[in-house]
Amino acid sequence: MNAPTPTQVHYHKQDRELELGYANGDTFRLPVELLRVYSPSAEVRGHGGDTAVLQVGKKDVGLQNITQAGNYALKLHFDDGHDSGLFSWNYLFDLATHQEDYWNNYLQRLKEAGASREPASIQFKQL
Repeated sequence: MNAPTPTQVHYHKQDRELELGYANGDTFRLPVELLRVYSPSAEVRGHGGDTAVLQVGKKDVGLQNITQAGNYALKLHFDDGHDSGLFSWNYLFDLATHQEDYWNNYLQRLKEAGASREPASIQFKQL
C-alpha cells in the first residue's frame, strides 16, 4: 500500500486524539489509546509468530511528544513511558481508515482475556 503523506498532524490533548490531515481534504482523528495498543513496536507486536502482548489499562494514555522520523513515519512518545516503534505513513493511514475494525478487535481481545481498558489502579474484579 502506498498511503498518502499527511500534510497536517495535530494532537488534541484534551480529547487524546491525533488528527491527520491530507492534501485532498480528508482528515482522521485517531484515539491515542488505539495508537498505543496497536503500536508497531516489538514490545506490543512481539518478536514473531503469536507473541503479541495485549495492552491493558490504556484508556487514559496520552502523548508527551511527537517527532518525525525521516519522510516516512512518526515516533510517538506516550505518557506511560512507551516510545518505541515507528508509525509509518502507511500504518497510520491503515489505522485511520480501518479504526472501527481495529477498535472492535481490541475490545474483543480484552473481553476474551477478562481484561480492562481502565488503568490498574481502578480496575475491579467481581468476586
